[in-house]
Amino acid sequence: MRSRYVAYALKNAKYIYQTYAQEKQTENPVNEIAAFANSCRFIKLSVIDAEQHELTADVEFCVSYFYQNLFCQLHEKSNFIKENGLWRYLDGEIFPVADIKVSRNDECPCGSGKKYKKCHSV
Repeated sequence: MRSRYVAYALKNAKYIYQTYAQEKQTENPVNEIAAFANSCRFIKLSVIDAEQHELTADVEFCVSYFYQNLFCQLHEKSNFIKENGLWRYLDGEIFPVADIKVSRNDECPCGSGKKYKKCHSV
């Protein structure tokens, strides 16, 4: 899970594609992964819970990111499977979280205490 987050933050779409379960790769082409990753500024990953079995695992997490002037959070419980000895993302349940519109002089929603324009604004 953490390696997929870092890959999104570094805009490494090929790695993200390779970490999908084989049956899900055609549904998630590299160019679409890249378009999403390039449109966002990722700022935080919080792992809430994780459970691992021999061939399956699930991870509940929350990712905070900015998309244009919106502060967004992806809260998901992801399902992973082991394929050829490697963990691969299969699917997940996404929990609804409202996006927050952020103006330049608003306090940054990342929790730094700074104004958005001095913190995460580009």
